[in-house]
Amino acid sequence: MTSDKACGFADLVRQRRSCRTYKTDAVPPETVARILDSARLAPSACNKQPWRFAVVTDQATRLRLVREGLQPGIRMEWAAIAPVIFVLGIRKDFITHRLAPRLSGVEYPLLDLGIAGEHLVLQATELGLGTCWIGWIRPRQVRRIVDWPGDITPQALITLGWPALPPSEPRPRLEPGDITKWI
Repeated sequence: MTSDKACGFADLVRQRRSCRTYKTDAVPPETVARILDSARLAPSACNKQPWRFAVVTDQATRLRLVREGLQPGIRMEWAAIAPVIFVLGIRKDFITHRLAPRLSGVEYPLLDLGIAGEHLVLQATELGLGTCWIGWIRPRQVRRIVDWPGDITPQALITLGWPALPPSEPRPRLEPGDITKWI
């Protein structure tokens, strides 16, 4: 691996921000497909790929997701302005996603979905798009809105669109020494 590629990825990670102000301009379907393809290629426990995605571009459905699918208490009307909302869900395999977590205490499907979601977010960032993870959801309502079967459990939304404002300065992050133990 060359140092140029390492710098490119580090720059990409530093560019990523949670975007809460979007232009209403549509995101081309081929761009959305490219972003989904990056998420699809994420690693997963036993390669079970538990992630499922709903791509919501219909304005009325995006508004329903925001008004009915989010937990009360935090207003997020800005999310409905994003021209795309991804719904991220999990479809669990019996052994890998139900039995193994009981034995190990590790929720593999959540780890897998997090990796896939971050692949999605980083690909969007590379293409100049803004995203924001939203975990403050009501899974049953979201499932009903996107018409998923009962074996898929919504876990999060990710908004996607062209940022209306330049990226904000990053919030302070803990230093490596504050979060790392070397042994």
